[in-house]
Amino acid sequence: MSQESNSESSAVVGGRPKSLLFVFADQLRGMDLGCAGHPNIRTPNLDRFASTGVRFTGAYANTPVCGPSRSSLLTGCLPPKTGVLGNDLAMKLGMQTFGTVAQFNGCRTAYIGKWHLDGPERDCFTPPGERRFGFDYWAAFNCSHDYFKAVYYRDEPEVIHEQGYEPEIQTRLACEYLERLDRGDQFCMFLSWGPPHDPYRQVPEEYLELYPRETQHLRANVEEDTGNALAKNLDCRGATSAYRAAITALDDNFGHLLKKLERLGRRDDTLVVFTSDHGDMLWSHGMMKKQLPYEESISIPLIASCPGLLPAGACCSGLLGICDYLPTLSRLLGWRGVSYDAMDGLDLSEMWRSPSLKGRNAVFLADYVMADESKQQNVLPWRGWRDPRYTYAVREGGDPWMLFDNLEDPYQLRNLIGLPEAADVQARLHASLIQSLSERDDPFVYNFDLLSYHGLSDAWTSRERVLQEYWERRSAQKAVT
Repeated sequence: MSQESNSESSAVVGGRPKSLLFVFADQLRGMDLGCAGHPNIRTPNLDRFASTGVRFTGAYANTPVCGPSRSSLLTGCLPPKTGVLGNDLAMKLGMQTFGTVAQFNGCRTAYIGKWHLDGPERDCFTPPGERRFGFDYWAAFNCSHDYFKAVYYRDEPEVIHEQGYEPEIQTRLACEYLERLDRGDQFCMFLSWGPPHDPYRQVPEEYLELYPRETQHLRANVEEDTGNALAKNLDCRGATSAYRAAITALDDNFGHLLKKLERLGRRDDTLVVFTSDHGDMLWSHGMMKKQLPYEESISIPLIASCPGLLPAGACCSGLLGICDYLPTLSRLLGWRGVSYDAMDGLDLSEMWRSPSLKGRNAVFLADYVMADESKQQNVLPWRGWRDPRYTYAVREGGDPWMLFDNLEDPYQLRNLIGLPEAADVQARLHASLIQSLSERDDPFVYNFDLLSYHGLSDAWTSRERVLQEYWERRSAQKAVT
């Protein structure tokens, strides 16, 4: 990691905090919190948390699928630089991350929960060293979504099994880590929860009872009866109620974590961030899960709070992408040795301090390879923009696909592609997008040609083989049990 000249130390300077507590969920949409205006979802702890800091309404996942988005979150770079063009590819070694930057600045570093950046072997052991990208304390697992059979590794290759609800176990581990710190220790801790990512109904019964299936209000663009084979295999209202129950369960755990921070006297010197890696379609437009440029897939929650550093009870509508997190938080924390020029993300720290300021002109969006849910739903690779008003996306080959006026049509029910009244807007957005692809050295070619262009053909072939063996092994285990 290259170092930049910076006279500021990593200790508290001019009201800056020492430490970072970064909490993120998996597949949680930006509109699905009480403080975001959702009429049915109960999130009292996150709502109170928002009243102490800034809630961002213009936060988006640049690449709305787990591995690629997580790689951007941690590095400030888009997937072509991280090597994680699709799920289950390993992140390039030597990348600058939150872990390496925090470690350079004297922080104790910790990562707890889902990782999903160590290649196709979802149950692999990630040993101490460069594959942990600067995180010292480790209680993580590459990828598992069995929320009542928690699994994680520490520093030995023996997997640790715990019974109970996984987010509760992970939150307990986070609290225990905080308790072991000395009062003067600077720390950077990431807590990565698996829910509300499917399987949706793996939620404690006490939370499921809060959301009866038959009473669930659905979004205005939901299509329950759909020809989508992936969606038809699931119960729309049942899944939606369980998804909301999982959010309330996470909210309770977030409350426990904040109370621990307060009891330890660390709340005032810690910048706390809550977000998600991407959203979930949940039958909007008849689609499921992610990898789409619709608002339900790309919009993510983002709330940040630190007394004396960020204003309390503020709402910021400025645009930002998940790749902006590392440069922005590095500046807010006064971290040295940060290679800002190597990142695709921007330093938007002034907007975080003054939420009335403008953010990005537009957030770049992409899904690079047709795989997993996009393959099951026949969604070609695409590139797009989300600006303050419009969403625009083109499919592989540059074919205009979506144009929505989010101000006039917040549920994106009227696609304006090819309509005379939108011709000028479409032309402007298309020209800007094509120029951006050229600047990013993005050839926008189909799966294997793109993987070959980035030197990932062999890694992808291995990924396909290993995942097939993994799912066959899982199916055999389920058949036995």
